[in-house]
Amino acid sequence: MAIPIALTIAGSDSSAGAGIQADLKTFSALGVYGLSALTSIVAEIPGKVSRLEPVSVEMVREQISVLAKHFPIAAIKTGLLCSAAIISAVTKSIDDLRRRVPLVIDPVITATTGDSLLESDAIEAYQRELFPIASLITPNLDEAAQLLGDKIQDRQSMKRAGKELARKFKTAILLKGGHLRGDEAIDLLFANGKVVEFAAPFVRDVATHGTGCTYSAAITAGLAAGMPLPDSIARAKKFVTASIANRLRWKSNTGQNIDALNHSPDNAGTN
Repeated sequence: MAIPIALTIAGSDSSAGAGIQADLKTFSALGVYGLSALTSIVAEIPGKVSRLEPVSVEMVREQISVLAKHFPIAAIKTGLLCSAAIISAVTKSIDDLRRRVPLVIDPVITATTGDSLLESDAIEAYQRELFPIASLITPNLDEAAQLLGDKIQDRQSMKRAGKELARKFKTAILLKGGHLRGDEAIDLLFANGKVVEFAAPFVRDVATHGTGCTYSAAITAGLAAGMPLPDSIARAKKFVTASIANRLRWKSNTGQNIDALNHSPDNAGTN
């Protein structure tokens, strides 16, 4: 039996904890064959982005074109897109595909370190071109605040922000609340006029990156396999929580601890 196929359009993380590498490991752990279209190369480790170089727009287009022509893609996700030009190219390249399959957009604006990963005009391009064709957008609280121009400090402001984003972009919004203080990491899905809560214990004292990439990739894997959106999110929430709790750790050459998400297939058994 052929397994489902999902496409990730994102950047490469040299430390393999985020970006394309995290997406492909997540797809594999959840029983989905992953395709990738690279948008940028990022030299980074957990806690530090050293250098970022975008791939040419022509190369982004060609990767998507050749994959769409030869593979029965069942779902798409986007991660780091870098520039307005790349966002425009991706939007045009997936126009036919997204009419047939779900499109999950993880609007990667800043790194966990706080480093900006987008050119200044890219956020406007996101809102003008890519968001209107999404099946689901998955901002964290900082990204939502940048999209709305207002801080999100508690559950009530989180609910207001999610409703405003769903109204503004006319699509489902999964607002990730992991940056709020509390014993639980709570995310809210705003879809079809309803709000659904997804909660998991907050895992403290972990310096990982790539949680957003892993989460959105896990949702995409579920959609590629034909799961309803709420079920895809519920399984993805458990998977990313287990990936954090079962994290990997090394000592760097400088003596510092380096944490990384554990994308083990064993974590896929949490549903």
